[in-house]
Amino acid sequence: MRDEITSPANERIKAVRVLADAGVRRREQKYVVEGVRLVEAALDAGVRPEAVLVVRDVLTHTARGRALLSRLEVYQPLSVGERAMRTASATVAPQGVLAVLPLPATQILQAVGPLALVLDGLRDPGNLGTVLRSAWATGLVQVVFTEDCADPFGPKVVRAGMGAHFRLAIVDGAGWEAIRRALAHRPVWLADMAGERAYDEVDWTDDAALIVGGEAAGASDSARQVACGTTHIPMAAGAESLNVGVAASVILFEAARQRRRAAATH
Repeated sequence: MRDEITSPANERIKAVRVLADAGVRRREQKYVVEGVRLVEAALDAGVRPEAVLVVRDVLTHTARGRALLSRLEVYQPLSVGERAMRTASATVAPQGVLAVLPLPATQILQAVGPLALVLDGLRDPGNLGTVLRSAWATGLVQVVFTEDCADPFGPKVVRAGMGAHFRLAIVDGAGWEAIRRALAHRPVWLADMAGERAYDEVDWTDDAALIVGGEAAGASDSARQVACGTTHIPMAAGAESLNVGVAASVILFEAARQRRRAAATH
């Protein structure tokens, strides 16, 4: 019988719980992923957990849970009770598995891939997760977060990203002067409701960059100074503006469509 941590006051449980704080994550260079799907995705991407907590009774209820538990044995997971897991977890209903992962090595800010994506002041975790998933799905290599974005490795952003964090190079806390230098040799388009060119009229087949502004204040003055042009998504008269996650996804998939078509004709 394996020893099981049952007390929410256990020091190892508290050490995981404090990683919900952005300052602690940065200091410790660790973050948390929860649930069967995300932990599977991390392992599939070759990420090695630094610690794993499991509620064995929960995981062994399903074949998928048992398979994951088997994969995790090499990392010597800590068996915990459900009360202890609820304390360690940042979710309302933990799924019986939690992994502490190392924060990725600091990424060098450079324009890589056919489309560079800069997120300017996005704060909503759901929107950030949506954008990251679309970036991954459309073949982007790197996503740049400006200094006033939400922490990309916050628990809600990681859950909303559905595994995109393990497949993208994420540059966190980039300053605008560094962004300007990195994007100096490609056209930079700013998504804007009042943009002068429709998103499907922009040529995305050559190397380019896209800046997406925040939910409340929109694009910053710095973003507008870096951009060479603005682009919008035409909508029916009277329609409300699109959610920023949806709007960014629409543009990213249009860029991917253009690149596929261009590749097919060569």
